[in-house]
Amino acid sequence: MTLQILICAWVIMATLTAFLPMRRQVVPGVFLLLAAPVLIVLATLDYGVWAGIAATVGFVSMFRRPLFFLARRALTRVRG
Repeated sequence: MTLQILICAWVIMATLTAFLPMRRQVVPGVFLLLAAPVLIVLATLDYGVWAGIAATVGFVSMFRRPLFFLARRALTRVRG
C-alpha cells in the first residue's frame, strides 16, 4: 500500500513539474530522475517483471532527453 502511494505521489509530482516553466523544472526533475529507478525496482519486486518493464519503458520515454544528455556527457568525459 505504501509503495502505491509513493508511486502515485511521484506521478503527481511529475505532472506538476511538467507545468512549470523550463528553467524551474531542473531541480524537481533531477529529484524525479533519481527517485524513479528506486521506485521501479521496488515495483518490480512487488508486482513482477512485466510491471517493471512497463515502468522502465515509461520512465525512458519521459526522460529521454535528459538521459541522452547525461549519456553524451558521460561519453565525452570517458573519451577525454
